[in-house]
Amino acid sequence: MHDPQALYAFEPEAEAELAAAGFLPAAEGGEAARPVLLYFLEGFMDAGEVGEQIAEELRADPHRRVIARFDADRLVDYRARRPPMVFDGDHWASYEAPELVVSLVHDAVGSPFLLLDGPEPDVEWERFAAAVVQLARRLDVRTAVAFHGIPMGVPHTRPVGLTPHGNRPDLMGDHPQWFQSATVPGSAQALVELRLAEAGFDVLGYAAHVPHYLARSAYPQAAVAVLEAVQSATGLVLPGDGLRARTERVRAEVDRQVEAGSGELRSVVQGLEEQYDAFAGAAERESLLAEPADLPSADELAEAFERFLAEQDGDGA
Repeated sequence: MHDPQALYAFEPEAEAELAAAGFLPAAEGGEAARPVLLYFLEGFMDAGEVGEQIAEELRADPHRRVIARFDADRLVDYRARRPPMVFDGDHWASYEAPELVVSLVHDAVGSPFLLLDGPEPDVEWERFAAAVVQLARRLDVRTAVAFHGIPMGVPHTRPVGLTPHGNRPDLMGDHPQWFQSATVPGSAQALVELRLAEAGFDVLGYAAHVPHYLARSAYPQAAVAVLEAVQSATGLVLPGDGLRARTERVRAEVDRQVEAGSGELRSVVQGLEEQYDAFAGAAERESLLAEPADLPSADELAEAFERFLAEQDGDGA
């Protein structure tokens, strides 16, 4: 493996910013705090845009400072995810380069922490994971926490479930265990968690359960559930007013669509409610994912909603 340190570089003012935040000794012999690192890599699975919504909320910190940048030219396949450019009349006016960065951000009461976010690397996963481990060692990270959304056969009318994972069960909270074991396609985010754990860091992750008929839309309810779990585990008071303000609007809109939709659509939601309630009421039962049930697929559910919306558009034309 090539030197992981060649994949990233600290910003010129990074050391001063970190020292001011208390994450590096301000003077020889001083003591430094150990930061929490939150991270989300866009590009694999993020049902309900859970990770994207949280990262956007955290990046909105007006005092955010980028302290390290990864080499996107080396890690990102631009032909797979073409960066946007603006053509203005007769010339190219701008280019939005992808950024994979570590930022110093602050919670709602001003406590600093670190955020790693950006596009998932398309190549050199092991080298990238080794670079994150190297950064975590240099910054003496105390806990690293990942988050994203996964599509599940659950109704939007019930509380958002979470699947926590990591090597600190005492920090994960009390959540029903939805399944025992599964083999899934890998991701750079999952590999980072694995390598950080192997290196001796405390790691946590939260996968929010998003109704699979809403998986392709922003679902702030799931993002808020993750924020609250991360707060409980880390002690951070994470900002989320924007997300919380959207939850009621989204719930009301989905309820309206279900109520005004076909009987088939209402039956689907009712069936998911019954299955969810049966699982929630019997903790000893096996995974909901493994339960035999004659339920529609994610595509069928999505098509039912899209068909209803198309009919609404036709009526208003």
